[in-house]
Amino acid sequence: MPNRNSNSHPSHEELEAFVLAALPPPKFDLIFENHGSIVLIRGVSPAGQAWLDENVGNDETQYFGNAIVAEPRYCLPIYEGAVEAGLVVS
Repeated sequence: MPNRNSNSHPSHEELEAFVLAALPPPKFDLIFENHGSIVLIRGVSPAGQAWLDENVGNDETQYFGNAIVAEPRYCLPIYEGAVEAGLVVS
């Protein structure tokens, strides 16, 4: 953590950077979470998130937090495209 005097607190951005630097890199780039009638697709690495942003999102995309909400019928082509792009998918 940056050196600070005892009366000041780190900003949210400083705390987030500190925590992210301490975490091991993610093992996957994308994670598909099956919730029955919907699947949440999360980019859990910078490469995975960039691939999702470039290849999956459009004006009609639904999000739940930072995850893309997809019907199960759309997931196989997304999965195959991610694997073909060299991403590690779960």
